[in-house]
Amino acid sequence: MLTLHGFAYSNYHNIVKHALMYKGIPFEEHVVYPNTPEMLAVNPTGKAPAMTTEQGVNLSESSVLVEYLEDAYPEIPLYPADPDARARVRQIIKIAELYLELPARRLLPALLGKIPASDDLKSEVRTVLDRGSRSLNALASFSPYVAGEQLTLADIYLRYALSIPRMAGPSQLDWDVRDDVDGLGDWLQLMADSDISRKVDADLEANTGEFMAYVASNSK
Repeated sequence: MLTLHGFAYSNYHNIVKHALMYKGIPFEEHVVYPNTPEMLAVNPTGKAPAMTTEQGVNLSESSVLVEYLEDAYPEIPLYPADPDARARVRQIIKIAELYLELPARRLLPALLGKIPASDDLKSEVRTVLDRGSRSLNALASFSPYVAGEQLTLADIYLRYALSIPRMAGPSQLDWDVRDDVDGLGDWLQLMADSDISRKVDADLEANTGEFMAYVASNSK
């Protein structure tokens, strides 16, 4: 059986977890935090998530893990069959990661109340986020899913990639991504209403206290 190593507060962990559940792949969840001996044993970078395959091979990086799941468990696909449509899904995933999740992540220290964000930093982050929201408007159809009538990996990636922009945007930038992307609000509700999303969200909530304690113990 597959083992997913990580923790439920991690959005990248939850991308892989959602894909596993959607594809109906049995797996064990091993709760482990970054840069601990347990995590370093399965991922030399010390980051979450990591995964141990049924053959005992350790893999890391969320994009690698979901691509592995597509290759090894193709019965319930998360990519369209058409090559052009598959490329569009991958393009949306990259936009979500590079122009929405990663820039917003720069505001996490301010969001957690540690280091106030400078005006220059906020301006830089907002510039990249605006590029991401413009790109989503151009590429996503939300009809009803990101890339059309069927749920794809773009939906799963975007849902969790937006978690940090949705937390940091209103408080740090006076900005809500839902106001900038047509159809995004309805799509977010559609995604939130699935049984898988409810389970992932409940696990995240249950893990919050333990994860915050881990953060506090490593910031001293």
